[in-house]
Amino acid sequence: MTTINRRGLLKAGAIASVAAATPGLSLSVLAQGEKMKPVEPAPSSTPEPVTRILAHYLVNARYEDLPANVRKEGTRTLLNWVGVAVGGSHHETVERALSALKPFSGPPQAGLLGRPERLDIMNAAFLNGVASHIFDFDDTHLKTIIHPAGPVVSAILALSEYHPVSGKDFLNALVLGVETECRIGNAVYPNHYDVGWHITGTAGVFGAAAAAGKILGLTEQQMVWALGLAASQPVGLRESFGSMNKSFNPGRAASNGLFAALLASKDYTSSNGMIEAKRGWANTISTKQDYREITEGLGQRYESALNTYKPFACGIVIHPALDAAIQLRNRYALTEDQISRVDLKVHPLVIELTGKKTPKIGLEGKFSIYHSVAVALIEGAAGERQYSDRAVNDPKVIALRERVTAIIDPAIKPEQVDMTITLKDGRVLHTFIEHAIGSLEVPMSDQQLEAKFTDLAKGILPDAQVRTVIETCWSVEKLASAADIAKAAVV
Repeated sequence: MTTINRRGLLKAGAIASVAAATPGLSLSVLAQGEKMKPVEPAPSSTPEPVTRILAHYLVNARYEDLPANVRKEGTRTLLNWVGVAVGGSHHETVERALSALKPFSGPPQAGLLGRPERLDIMNAAFLNGVASHIFDFDDTHLKTIIHPAGPVVSAILALSEYHPVSGKDFLNALVLGVETECRIGNAVYPNHYDVGWHITGTAGVFGAAAAAGKILGLTEQQMVWALGLAASQPVGLRESFGSMNKSFNPGRAASNGLFAALLASKDYTSSNGMIEAKRGWANTISTKQDYREITEGLGQRYESALNTYKPFACGIVIHPALDAAIQLRNRYALTEDQISRVDLKVHPLVIELTGKKTPKIGLEGKFSIYHSVAVALIEGAAGERQYSDRAVNDPKVIALRERVTAIIDPAIKPEQVDMTITLKDGRVLHTFIEHAIGSLEVPMSDQQLEAKFTDLAKGILPDAQVRTVIETCWSVEKLASAADIAKAAVV
């Protein structure tokens, strides 16, 4: 049995009493019998009212306040999203989800892009969000790896068919939604992502709530509640990558955000500090909280202007390797039978996210650097067709991917790759990609975005209709009703 030293116990109690009565004193210093020394008080753990500051900005931000380049990028974001949503509209993932949900859908309020069905706005937002992400071909905010449009545009396009909104106000809401989710993502990235959250879903729900709330004309207090209700609905884990579940995440973020805004519009309340509170969103799901990323420079610097668009239908970390492979293939007219081996030096994140060596289905191929490089060298492309079940099981692709080796090099940044191809005739080909096509430094042009759209919509919409949809997206600011976008893109 342990013997309690009465004198020691009394001493400890006295020390604790003195320390409690004297703010700024160290218990350890007192216990060691040292001279009492004041210590610096701990900084206040109470952050500024982040949720309300953001809500105030969102409610008061006007279309007229948006810089021209931000409006332009918002329009490009819209065009790209409509293209990928139409392109994914008949994938088996959408077919299965529609089969499961259609019997329970409410009134036919909104369309599914690329399809004839109409569902209630909640289910339409979800299914269009799923369709837009299924190919992993959507937009990317490179600072956080958030795919911004999926949650935001899926929500507000469905809403626009039920709640009339002009094209200008629609574009303003789109930009504000993207701004919201990316700023909130900045505040917790990369720690939040590193532990396994799919940040497109967890931050995207805020973007959907903010954009839908803007269209609904929420008051500042209602917008606070909408953001709070969004905070209560984080969705998406990285374990889902490579399965249908991954595209569920932006789809659900869209419907959850819309759900939050609709509830708030009827004064359904929430805590006023759900983003920043001690037991709020940021502190609960991340070990990093940089609230300045959310509140500083609102209306002055725009994360939405930093959006990028994928030329390849897979995870963004593979893009440098794909760019390198296609460049070398085209430059030297390479064929699969000429190649002895392919060696890559990559950032650690590439192996972490896309290290699948033997994908069995198309979705898994999107998370395989080995498949991606092999199929790009053989087919000279990396669109959705190169990530089909056919492509990942092609004997030639399988044979070449076994000759692809990727090693981690700490000197390589996430946006870079060092590729060496050794040919059977002894030649050695080398290239280093500093910035891949589709990056901020080497952005896709408007013409390339149109070509991507056209390729995605081929076989789903007639050629003349494809052109009409493209022109409708480009002219969003002139539309009397944003619902015209959805009407133009259905069959």
